[in-house]
Amino acid sequence: MPLSDTAIKKAKPADKPIKLTDGDGLYLLLTPTGSRWWRWDYRRPTTSKRNTLSLGTYPDTGLAEARVKRDEARKLLASGADPGIRRKSEKFAGAQRAASSFEVVARAWLKTQQRTLEPVTLTKAERMLELWAFPWIGKMPVTEVKPMDVLQVLKRVETRGAHETAHRLKQRIAQIYRYAIVHGLAEINPASEMRGALLPIVPVPRAAITDATRVGELLRAIDGFTGTFVTASALKLAPLFFSRPGELRAAEWAEFDLDGKEPTWTIPASRRKLKRAQKENPQTPAHVVPLASQALAVIRELSALTGRSRYLFPGVRNHKVPMSSMTINAALRRMGFDRDTMTGHGFRAMASTLLNELGWNPDAIERQLSHVERDKVRAAYNRAGYLAERRKMMQAWADHLDTLKAETGTVVPIRKKSK
Repeated sequence: MPLSDTAIKKAKPADKPIKLTDGDGLYLLLTPTGSRWWRWDYRRPTTSKRNTLSLGTYPDTGLAEARVKRDEARKLLASGADPGIRRKSEKFAGAQRAASSFEVVARAWLKTQQRTLEPVTLTKAERMLELWAFPWIGKMPVTEVKPMDVLQVLKRVETRGAHETAHRLKQRIAQIYRYAIVHGLAEINPASEMRGALLPIVPVPRAAITDATRVGELLRAIDGFTGTFVTASALKLAPLFFSRPGELRAAEWAEFDLDGKEPTWTIPASRRKLKRAQKENPQTPAHVVPLASQALAVIRELSALTGRSRYLFPGVRNHKVPMSSMTINAALRRMGFDRDTMTGHGFRAMASTLLNELGWNPDAIERQLSHVERDKVRAAYNRAGYLAERRKMMQAWADHLDTLKAETGTVVPIRKKSK
């Protein structure tokens, strides 16, 4: 007699499993724990041996659905196919598809970048993929992602006005596919077909204070900063070093020579925007930042607090990592300088503008800013020829900042002394 939902619901578990038969090999197995499993018994077409196929659990799979699954399996059996083997093949194929999905391949690529990308850059790349790529193409087999799929992903980002992020995401997807092609996981790179598909990036200069009077106001605000001592120290050193914000916040004590005749901060090429150059030429030099007496005083005072750490400016919650990339900008906002007025990167533009106005050698200024020199011969000369001049410039710059900070009225620029 065929089963009914009423009969299934009324059935009570016993000490041993109970079979509630429906027909044509279909039955519901009621276990002592109360679980209800749909089963279908059949004989394999090649060996005639009895086999059992699971069709789901009740009530997730209802009686009508279980019968449909049974009938589909019977049709396969009638055609000479083994439903059990077919299911295993489908599961294997599904597992293979999942193992070569875009997300799986992307995460494998991310692992290969751990020695290449800075931790913060790697984290940003992973987060960007998680937000903008994985939800739409993450589960797709890497071989089935088409240029149109990639374009739709990129357009979602672009329509939010994040043009730079869209271009960066395109770059990451292209890198992932180059990895996939090298490892035999894909044959084409759909992101390479996106040339000209996105709106061009319009560079927006980072906000910076370059007016001498306003610089004095900024320096006085920094001296009055009431945040943590570590952040206050970073703020004081930012205008004195005018290095890139990432280089400053990740500065390590091992990179500093404080006791030599000419105190310096030596930033390895591996921590700067020279990783590609370093790969091409392992002899790519480090960047030397001469330490003015004012900078040396701040660093020595800071060493009493963080000198035993790896970093000059360790993170608040985790001292094994440097301070957050947002700390300096957040401190500037706290002091009343909004993002359209001053940024951490703005200290570079501030120094470049004023040092040029003061008459210092533009080549020495560019070298101290660590701008890449395209002419390799000229670059070698710059490294050798301007260090002594840069030492004088950095001390004169620190003295000039003290003057600007002390002035509350009209500022009289201090020109570079003639040789």
